[in-house]
Amino acid sequence: MSDGLAFISVDHPPVNALSLTVRQGLARAIAAANADPLVDGLILRTIGKTFIAGADIKELQQGMHLQSPTVRDIQDMIEAGKPSVAAIHGSALGGGLELALTCTFRVGLPDATVGLPEVKLGLLPGAGGTQRLTRLCGPRVALDVILSGRRLDAKEASDLGIFDAIVTDTHDAPARFLRDRLAAGDVPPPILERSHAIANVDAAIFTDARTNNRKRARGRLAPDAIVDCIEAACRLPGAEGVAFERAQFDALQGGEQNRALAYAFFAERDAAKALGSNPAPALEVARAGIVGGGLMGSGIAVALANAGIDVILVDVDQDATSAAQQRIAQIHAGAVARGAMSDAARHAAQNHIHFHTDYRSFSSCDLVIEAAPERMAIKESIFARLGEVTPAHAILASNTSSLDIDRMAAASNHPSRVIGLHFFSPAHVMKLVEVVRSGASSPEALSTGMALARRLGKVAVLAGNCDGFIANRSLQFYTGQAEFLMEQGASPEQIDHVAEAFGMPMGPVAMRDMAGLDVAALVRSVRARTLPPEERLSPLIEKMVEAGRLGQKSGAGFYRYEGRKRITDPEALAIIQAAARELGIRQRSFTDEEIRDRLFLPIINEGAREIEEDIALRASDIDVAWVNGYGFPAHRGGPMYWGEQTGLDRVVAMAERLGAELGPRWQPSALLRHVAASGGEWSRTLGGKD
Repeated sequence: MSDGLAFISVDHPPVNALSLTVRQGLARAIAAANADPLVDGLILRTIGKTFIAGADIKELQQGMHLQSPTVRDIQDMIEAGKPSVAAIHGSALGGGLELALTCTFRVGLPDATVGLPEVKLGLLPGAGGTQRLTRLCGPRVALDVILSGRRLDAKEASDLGIFDAIVTDTHDAPARFLRDRLAAGDVPPPILERSHAIANVDAAIFTDARTNNRKRARGRLAPDAIVDCIEAACRLPGAEGVAFERAQFDALQGGEQNRALAYAFFAERDAAKALGSNPAPALEVARAGIVGGGLMGSGIAVALANAGIDVILVDVDQDATSAAQQRIAQIHAGAVARGAMSDAARHAAQNHIHFHTDYRSFSSCDLVIEAAPERMAIKESIFARLGEVTPAHAILASNTSSLDIDRMAAASNHPSRVIGLHFFSPAHVMKLVEVVRSGASSPEALSTGMALARRLGKVAVLAGNCDGFIANRSLQFYTGQAEFLMEQGASPEQIDHVAEAFGMPMGPVAMRDMAGLDVAALVRSVRARTLPPEERLSPLIEKMVEAGRLGQKSGAGFYRYEGRKRITDPEALAIIQAAARELGIRQRSFTDEEIRDRLFLPIINEGAREIEEDIALRASDIDVAWVNGYGFPAHRGGPMYWGEQTGLDRVVAMAERLGAELGPRWQPSALLRHVAASGGEWSRTLGGKD
């Protein structure tokens, strides 16, 4: 205690999570301070790198959050007690922010971040977060912050009214702040008793939020429940609003979507640990090079520069570098227009990027990423040149989506320094990066790739070297089935509708059109050279290209386009029907369920093959790749997890059926049969590999 103020400090490494031990300590300290007549107010702070980071997720899954004292018990003690200040540094997330919202005031250091990310686990804030934030800042702020689950920095938290002040320390400054307020008699009531921010609310904002949820959160339950809770905060007394929120939380917690999203959360953590608990030291990348300033190269340059890394971008001539410069400027201008980046941040990022036409510009780079066209001869010549001009410590990486990393490594004459860094398009937006190991990649090179992805805010998955690596290899079975289904009578519209109703951001046929059918045809022409004679690719993409239908960019593919709006096109249907007649295929109708299973079950079978061949370390890595690379609905966990829930016997049956029709590659893998026969759970059957 100091001059009438009690300091309550939480010191529970690594992140001061609200575990049972922490709650018990808080309850004892708060009760003692509230009972002490010499105490006029409380300062709640933490020791270590961060404020209270939220609930302990494992305890939440085990139901330990219900053991007394609960977070809600602690909150009641704070709100019923003496004036208090939450002094926040580092992050105050989830239950950490909810606890701070029960204090009379909140102050934060400049490094503080706050947020309510429960929606990412299929939940909503369950300790009054929807009620208190709405009453403190208004429903528009609450809808934005809670539905997005995003983090707010100290300035934004202050601007929105979450912080009452930004301070320089968590001891003297909060104490001065509270003493000044006590001396002035300026102590507001608990947030649940405040009503200014919820006066005269337009009910249309809740209707609009639900409409947006249908577009952005296909099939997720938590977003609509969050809107219901925030609306309740505007019409119910505080205690009733908290009770309403609690019922909504209880309905979600432990449900199918919550379990799947919690699985996806831990799967990402496991993917980040692919190199073990004691990986080789990663090289600090201060300057990175990029070969090629096309769509992918420019996007990678933006991702690197936005992270504060100097970039040397080399292309074939001045016209190509000028085009890359313009492309990068457009990306940054769009980010500023959307409010995703400040003008100052844009200028800082652009100042990190330098354009050249000479490979000798890479002489001071720590890492160089090749992003040239997908032709092996081009890439081999690039790596041969990079091996000559880069410093001995530099890591050399290819952004190829499917080509052989070992061949590029051999061409460099420094194979231990070569890895794949497969970014997904657009590279500055998409989260997934596949870090691909060649047969000779050094531990340091792989560590550097994984560390760089984390620094860029990406999700990294370690992959073995094969055609398509983890994600694109299994994607071929998803898009391939879409083409076979069209041959057999399913319309592009029905196929895409089923995929999108399942939760995919875009159906496989529309995705083909968006990416460009000519690009797909080029990739398939390479794959066709090694296709076993008993298997085939559907000719539909090549038929569309022959007809001049290249997808969105030409205004017509499997659909006709007005801007980005896709429209059913009888000409495309006629091409599909003619191809079916040529192949002797009798067309029929399909149920939505059959289409769903034909699209998604083959992914699981091929994923099992990837594990067999050591391309993927575990089933959960495949799930991470699909969720972050293709937008597989995270509330379903990922294809491998979803397959468990659906029943791996069904996956085996579908693979047997497709194998008989389409060839050995579609038949059940040995691992799939083994796991299905052993209980149907990847992690249990593989003995911890997952």
